[in-house]
Amino acid sequence: MDQPWKPVSLAALIAWMLFYCSFLFYAFTNTTGFLFIDNVNLVVHEGGHLLFGWFGYFIGVLGGTLLQWLAPFLLAVFFFFQRETTAFAFCLFFFFENWLYTAAYMADARALALPLVSVGDPDNAVHDWNFIFSRLGVLPHDIAIAACVRSAGWLGMIATTAWLAYRYAHQSARASAPEEQLSFLKK
Repeated sequence: MDQPWKPVSLAALIAWMLFYCSFLFYAFTNTTGFLFIDNVNLVVHEGGHLLFGWFGYFIGVLGGTLLQWLAPFLLAVFFFFQRETTAFAFCLFFFFENWLYTAAYMADARALALPLVSVGDPDNAVHDWNFIFSRLGVLPHDIAIAACVRSAGWLGMIATTAWLAYRYAHQSARASAPEEQLSFLKK
């Protein structure tokens, strides 16, 4: 934690900002609720059912979303401790992007309109969020919960992008500050 963040070049910042802004625009204009990256999220999600299924049925059903969120989050934690600026931002950005995917699934809990994917017998497939919300007694609030999760996902992606720009500005300010100003910042 005492180590400084790895610097980001202006070219890298521009490239990442173009990528993130393009992705945010793509996600904002998408009306299906399923983005191209969600094909990867779906594979991780289904793996989570298998992994967490060892801890009981309820945790197994919840495990899809748990692993889907844990994979990018734990990578972000790793890169945080490595002080890898762009890798941390990338993993954190896609941690929050997963919330959009999860929100679309949550919002379908009562409607049951989305096609289900299963690693087992498709005839025994369960809609995760219908099951989870029913067990928790919040099924009538599926749309409201999904809206909160979706909003948090958007805020997280935007905040991550802003953080990356801030890191660049902070490193640039430190690089151009006279030594006496730097000694004040170190105290």
